[in-house]
Amino acid sequence: MLVPKVDAPPVVTDVRPRGTRLGLGRPIPLAALVGVALIVGVWSVGSATGFIDPRVLSAPWTVLTTGSELVADGRLGGHLAVSLTRAALGLSFGIVAGVALALAAGLSRVGDAVLDGPIQVKRAIPNLALLPLLILWFGIGEEMKVITIALGVFIPIYLHTHNGLRAIDSRYVELAETVQLSRRQFVRRVILPGALPGFFLGLRFAVTGSMLALVVVEQVNATAGIGYMMELARTYGQTEIILVGLVVYGVLGYSADLGVRLLQRKVLSWRRTLED
Repeated sequence: MLVPKVDAPPVVTDVRPRGTRLGLGRPIPLAALVGVALIVGVWSVGSATGFIDPRVLSAPWTVLTTGSELVADGRLGGHLAVSLTRAALGLSFGIVAGVALALAAGLSRVGDAVLDGPIQVKRAIPNLALLPLLILWFGIGEEMKVITIALGVFIPIYLHTHNGLRAIDSRYVELAETVQLSRRQFVRRVILPGALPGFFLGLRFAVTGSMLALVVVEQVNATAGIGYMMELARTYGQTEIILVGLVVYGVLGYSADLGVRLLQRKVLSWRRTLED
């Protein structure tokens, strides 16, 4: 009996362009630290050659030694714990408020008419301008400090999440109606995934905003925290301790931003961008 000959499946060659010619090129190892290392290098050279006056800006090794002493005697750890607690509480409340308001305004014309105007007005008012009023309302305790940080956080979360919701291509709405998705399915499968890039962008700004607000509130009649430590050092002219505080703020903010970027890359792994 003759067996019919079966042709082998054709070999498919992937001829899609890789984007290496017009893209960003190969990733640079430890790229996030290159700029920081350059700044520290210039600072070190300037201090070693005497170009930078130590009375104006302490040398990096002086700051490192002072930081080690503050860690050894427990002062830095105690102030850092207080600052992290304040930042975490303010960031959490701000994210929840920003996302909730963005969904209410982004998914409803009525919500947008009621909420977007007042939030845009608040956006134009700096938190520093609100401090006197917040102190009158909530006193000078922890409540005022956490609320101030939350106010610095929810604006970028709201703005970028709201923009992400409204920027979704209308063709996806037509497709969802074609396949007869319910309102809940449409929000869960189309709206929320489409708004995630905007949310993560807002989260990066929110992390920075929380650090900025933290610096301000910790210098307003505080008794603990990195800002209080720096304010006390200013009173006694201890430049090296002030620089330790600045380094701590910078490390906290930069580390949080890197964490958000890593989380964004993992959650949005389905999206192809220049960075990939």
